[in-house]
Amino acid sequence: MYSLGLAYALWFLSGFGVLGFHRFYLGKVSTGLLWMFTGGLFTLGSIYDFITLPVQVREANIRNAIFNRSYRKNRQPLNEKWRYATDAQARMVNNSHEEDHPERVILKLAKENKGLLTVSDLALGANIPIEEAKKMLENLVSKGFAELRVRKSGSLVYVITDMADKDEPLEDF
Repeated sequence: MYSLGLAYALWFLSGFGVLGFHRFYLGKVSTGLLWMFTGGLFTLGSIYDFITLPVQVREANIRNAIFNRSYRKNRQPLNEKWRYATDAQARMVNNSHEEDHPERVILKLAKENKGLLTVSDLALGANIPIEEAKKMLENLVSKGFAELRVRKSGSLVYVITDMADKDEPLEDF
């Protein structure tokens, strides 16, 4: 995490921003070199940096957080990707990669369970609230991609017919 105090200290140590040390610190190497060779864009860039340095530090911290999340995302199990409060937050942080789409998670879980899913299966497998899991499954039913069935025991099961095992009849219904 970048520090505003350190950025200002580097701005001061680089001759009031003329040498651009603060830009190197914030990961802006190309403009750091430009500042170094042009005297901070003839001191106009140095004055600009003095005024906008808090915003630049905030943007660098956001860039760093996004990079770290995307780097770690590939090393985490599927459940870890769903620790965000809403689908919109997950898509925003994960940059809406196809593999992160909620419907893909539903299809993967359905395939593992021979086409059968309960609300709690989805909530547990995707690490999302039960209410959200129920809405997602009901949405698939309303679009005609899934069927809602009641087992003899009375429990509700969502059947993704494309993922159901074609050789085995659906039992217990």
